[in-house]
Amino acid sequence: MKLEVLHVPDCPNLAPMLDRLRAATDLPVSTRVIETEASGMAGSPTLLIDGIDPFAAEGDDVGSVSCRLYRDEAGRTVPAPSVEQLRAAVQNAVQNVLSAWRTRALPLDPTEKALHQTILRTFASTGHPPESTAGKAMQALHDADAIRLDADGQIALAYPFSATPTRYRVRIGQAVDVFAMCAIDALGIAPMLGADTHIDSTDATTGEAVTVITTDGVTRWDPEGTVVFVGADAGGGPSVDCCCDYLNFFATQQAADEWTAAHPHIPGTVLDQADAEALAGRLFGHLLDD
Repeated sequence: MKLEVLHVPDCPNLAPMLDRLRAATDLPVSTRVIETEASGMAGSPTLLIDGIDPFAAEGDDVGSVSCRLYRDEAGRTVPAPSVEQLRAAVQNAVQNVLSAWRTRALPLDPTEKALHQTILRTFASTGHPPESTAGKAMQALHDADAIRLDADGQIALAYPFSATPTRYRVRIGQAVDVFAMCAIDALGIAPMLGADTHIDSTDATTGEAVTVITTDGVTRWDPEGTVVFVGADAGGGPSVDCCCDYLNFFATQQAADEWTAAHPHIPGTVLDQADAEALAGRLFGHLLDD
C-alpha cells in the first residue's frame, strides 16, 4: 500500500499529520508538495492511501490548495485526523487490499470452483487434503494461488488449511483437528464452515499461549489483549511465501509494537480483535457458498 501526504509549501499542519501517522502505522509515508489547484488535493494536508482520500466528504473542493481542517471523534476542529482515525483508515485499507488479493485467487470456472470446494470440505471433515490427481483444474487452482501443490503434485495447502503442522491448530466442533496457515486463516475457518472452532496458537515472539474460541458465532480471546499483525513482504509472490509468516497473534499490543519495530522491512498494521475477525470473515466466509 502507498501512503502519501499532499501539502502546500510550509504547511503548518503537515507536522501533526505525519506525527500522528507514525503513531498509527509503521507503513512508510511519502510527501508531495502541491502548488497548483489542478492536483486533486482537498486542502493541505491531504492523506492518500493508494491514491484515495479516506477522509473525503461530499462537497469537498478537490482542487483546493488552502488549509484543510478535520473533525476529531468529538466533533472538534483539528489540524489533522486523530491517531485512532488514521489507524482506522489504514486498517480499513489493509483489509480492502487483502480482500482484493485473495478474491483474485478464487476460481471462476465451475469445474475449478467445485474442485476447490471439495478440497476445502475434505480438509474440514478429515483434517487432511484429498489425494491430488494431476489435471488442468488442479494446476489452475495452484497457478491462481487458491491452493499450493508440492513437488510431487500433492496438495500442500488450500487456504486457510495446511497439510502440515503449523503454529495454528484449530479444532472444528468436537471432532476434527486441522492446521491453518496463519492467524487470519485460523480465524476464517469458523465463518467459512458456520461451525464452532477452538484455536490454539502462540504469541509470535514470546511463545505465550493464545486461545481463540468461537461458539455459536461469539468469539472469546485469551489473553484478552491479544491482537493480530497483518502484513506482507513487499517482494510479492504466493501468499504462503510473502504473507502467511507475517499474519501473527501477539498476546499484547506492546509485543506487536516491538515486533514491528524489529521488522521495518515488513509493512503492515496491527488489528484489534474485532477487525481481525471481520477481515477473516471477508476473506473466507464465502468460499463454500454456491
